Formats: sequence, C-alpha cells, structure tokens
Amino acid sequence: MTEDGRRRGRHETEEERADRMWGELIQEVRVAQTGVQILFGFLLTVVFYPKFTRLPVDDQHIYIVTVVLGACTTGALIGPVSLHRLVAGRRIKPRAVRLAARLTFVGLVMLLATTTSALLLILRVATHDSYVPWLVTGVVVWYLVCWFGLPMWVRRRHTTRGDDV
Repeated sequence: MTEDGRRRGRHETEEERADRMWGELIQEVRVAQTGVQILFGFLLTVVFYPKFTRLPVDDQHIYIVTVVLGACTTGALIGPVSLHRLVAGRRIKPRAVRLAARLTFVGLVMLLATTTSALLLILRVATHDSYVPWLVTGVVVWYLVCWFGLPMWVRRRHTTRGDDV
C-alpha cells in the first residue's frame, strides 16, 4: 500500500462503507446482547425465590430498578436489529447505521447501569459489610476504563481530524 493509500483509508462508496459498518456493528451487538439476555433472564427468576420476600425493602427496590434497567437495556441492544429490518431496502442504510450505532452506545451505557445495580444487589445480599459501595465503585471504574476510557484514548491518539470514525 502506498503512503497516500494509508492516509486516505479504504476506497469505498458510502453504501459500501455502510454495509461494512453494519456488519461490524451487528457483531458487536451480538456480544452485548448475549450478556444482557443472560443477566436479564436471571433477574426475572429472582422474584420467585422464597428468600426474595425476606429481603429488606431497600434491596427489593434495588432489584426492581435492576429489572427495569435490564428490560430497557435489552430493548436498546435489540433495537438495531429491528431498525435494520424495518428500513431494509429503503436506501437509507448510512443513516440507519448511524442511528443503530447511537442506540448501541445507549445500550452499553444502560448495560453498565444494569450490571452495576445487579452487582450492588448481590453484594448487599451476600455481605452487609461497609466495603460493598467501594467494591462496586471499583468495578464501575474498571468498566468505564475498559468500555469507554481506553477506546476513547485510542481514538484520540490514533486518528486525525480528517479521519472518519
């Protein structure tokens, strides 16, 4: 590849780029969907265990918030599939890809909130120690670094103002 070719990136039409980006986005969504569906399925069963009624009211509220977050997260991460299906063949794929990417990002933020809430609930039930909020905060910081901090650092460090992202 020539130096000029490296600076410009791929030579593809807007439609070809949209096709490629759609394929990449769907692969990413599959990973997140699997995680949220397993977590959400587990959460739906918790309320049917006898021990649930003995949980303190605060923990029951955390559970309700976690289930609602899980449901919303599931919707956000399945949304791109529905979007694609409903707009397929209408010649708006580049716009659909941008919207699906935003919906996926919202889904990832919601997955962070769902996972945080579930972790808080589990650790509160498993132990009543005062270190639980600190432990949950540490995990959230780790997620923020892995999911957002590192990718944003790489994006900033390795792209120029003229690069399409």
